[in-house]
Amino acid sequence: MRKVLSIALLTFFSAALAQQTITVSVSNPSKSARTDEPVVINLSNYGIIQSALVTTDGREIPCQLDDLNQDDVYDEVCFLADLKGMEKKQYQVILYTEGEPRSYPARVFAEMLMRNDKVKEKNKHNNFIESITARGDCAYSYNLQHHHGVDFESELNGIRIYFDQRQTLDLYGKFQKRLELQATQFYTSNEQKAAGYGDDVLWVGNTFGLGAFRGWNGKEPTMIDPVRSRTQRVISYGPLRTIVEIFDRGWQAIEGKPKLNMTLRYTQYAGHRDTDVDVFFNRPVADYPFSTGIINVKNSVEYSDKKGLRACWGTDWPSSDTINFKRETVGLGICIPLKYVKSEEPANKDNYAFVVGTADNHLQYKVIYCSDNENFGYHSAKEWFDFLKGWKKEVADKPITVAY
Repeated sequence: MRKVLSIALLTFFSAALAQQTITVSVSNPSKSARTDEPVVINLSNYGIIQSALVTTDGREIPCQLDDLNQDDVYDEVCFLADLKGMEKKQYQVILYTEGEPRSYPARVFAEMLMRNDKVKEKNKHNNFIESITARGDCAYSYNLQHHHGVDFESELNGIRIYFDQRQTLDLYGKFQKRLELQATQFYTSNEQKAAGYGDDVLWVGNTFGLGAFRGWNGKEPTMIDPVRSRTQRVISYGPLRTIVEIFDRGWQAIEGKPKLNMTLRYTQYAGHRDTDVDVFFNRPVADYPFSTGIINVKNSVEYSDKKGLRACWGTDWPSSDTINFKRETVGLGICIPLKYVKSEEPANKDNYAFVVGTADNHLQYKVIYCSDNENFGYHSAKEWFDFLKGWKKEVADKPITVAY
């Protein structure tokens, strides 16, 4: 009774102070239950919002406000929906013009770190930053940050993006579902390994790794170089999604064509092993070919549905250090809407590649991976590929619908 009364009072006072209340209908078109489905509401038509409250079935659920363009005005509110098969559920989103965003337990994490020469342990560096820009002629931007670039995670995954012309996604494999990168900083100690923490599980070199975005010269991928400058920044730290961006200014993608400004936005939602990739340009790029894909892990088995989904399963050393590391088995995947796919290239020793492009100035795709170390995941090529087929049906063929 006390809990019901508290919720009633919370709703009463919230309604009294609210600027606006939005009723959001979320529907699951499939027979399978869906959990942690992102629902995002654009706030451009609702004035300047300072706080938000989301309720459903008479209870509060976590939500998050994000300032995407960093002008100190929130642009979106998001929450995560849990739906039974074929279920339609209503959510009340109450927006406020005063106050601060409500606090909820973190289910994602993001971090940028400069090196601290006074710290001896590799997982205890503490020069925290949230943005860094290097000129295009910076000799070795890869070594400016402690773990070589911004990193982020959900309970299921962990990714870092190299701060150099490769901009490659490197992967952290977990044994159990939890947040770990704040503790390990991508450099897991022997003591942490003994306690069941994960570690780096992929060697990437100059390959795509997991879905790095590159140029295309007609025969092979090209690096994001030359550029006037390159920037990494954290847009949002959570608690439900983390958003990080790479901004490449003055990229000479094709000799003789106008230079491009490109923003790569990576969005990681709680409860998800997949990551959303959005690519924005400052001009239409219909006549520019680009590329992306996944690394051809040594001795890997490939899967493709020839409709934008491509995957592999393989085993390799994640590092040249064969004393402190073991061979790691991973499953990788990428899903690109067909409207962006120009060609699916034959596999070579480095990559499973796509040539991609867009008629305007934006394209998007998803990347996903698993580690064979997981006690919650997939442990064979067949299991992984079967999962990906179902995953694509959910994200591409039968996504949830949102109306408000």
